[in-house]
Amino acid sequence: MTPPRPLPKGLDPPPPLHSLFSGPHGQEHWSNDYPDCGGQAQSPIDIRTKSVQHDPALPPIEPQGYRSPGVGAFTLHNNGHTVEMSLPPSMFLRGLPQTYAAVQLHFHWGNDQDEGSEHQVNGESCPAELHIVHYNSESYANITEAKQQADGLAVLGIFIEVGDVANPAYDNIFNQLKNIQYAGQNVSIPPFDVHELLPRKLGHYFRYNGSLTTPPCSQNVLWTVFQQRVQISSSQVLALEGLYSTKAANSVPLVDNYRAPQPLNQRVVFSSFPPLPSPFLPRAGEIVAIVSGTLFGCLSIFLTIHFGMKRIR
Repeated sequence: MTPPRPLPKGLDPPPPLHSLFSGPHGQEHWSNDYPDCGGQAQSPIDIRTKSVQHDPALPPIEPQGYRSPGVGAFTLHNNGHTVEMSLPPSMFLRGLPQTYAAVQLHFHWGNDQDEGSEHQVNGESCPAELHIVHYNSESYANITEAKQQADGLAVLGIFIEVGDVANPAYDNIFNQLKNIQYAGQNVSIPPFDVHELLPRKLGHYFRYNGSLTTPPCSQNVLWTVFQQRVQISSSQVLALEGLYSTKAANSVPLVDNYRAPQPLNQRVVFSSFPPLPSPFLPRAGEIVAIVSGTLFGCLSIFLTIHFGMKRIR
């Protein structure tokens, strides 16, 4: 049996004794120990589509080796603030300024299937978000060297929403979560087609320069956030919410592990497609308001014309 690939080092802080995202050591206090967390180019952000600049020169993302990642087992790990899966460097991306090799993927989620994505679009969140982390393998020998460089990292962001049926591609990971329920636990899983975790429209995305969303918050990440969302079932979301961030008897639930949107400051967000007002559909209440407003407007126009014609006569 091929041994599991070792977990990449250097991207994540040690597992917390308490929540990394809230409390006395939560995200509001990260900059006390990690100065970059208070920088001017932090992630995630709220993508405001009215301010996005369309760049027709942005090519589609081309994942290479995602469908056949080799024979070595993946290592799935509960590191105390997320669930993370190691990825081989034979997986890499084209369609970026340089070639970026895969390092790991991990998730962010909320609580009780509530908002949990890190990025937002026009102020709206999704229940979860998948991040696939890569390093600039064209310029640097490994992740340790690349993470120190301004062009060292690239991350794919995938919005995850709840649908009616389970997503079989995500079951490759979620079916194993019961084996890493507590921080520090690992499990080996067979390699699978990682490409199936991605949305279908790889040519529709937002692009901006930002940072890691957990300490040390290094500001050297080229972000690609896909417009199209991926669907998983409610039971799959609940599997994520069943993890714990400690090993103690009174284990702390591993939920709400997402960072709040950070100021955009002077950065520009680009899109590879002409952006619509919002890629998210309006909610039911918003639809009622839109329909009601439209009907009221039509009625007002009708009455104005009607009484105007009476006066003419």
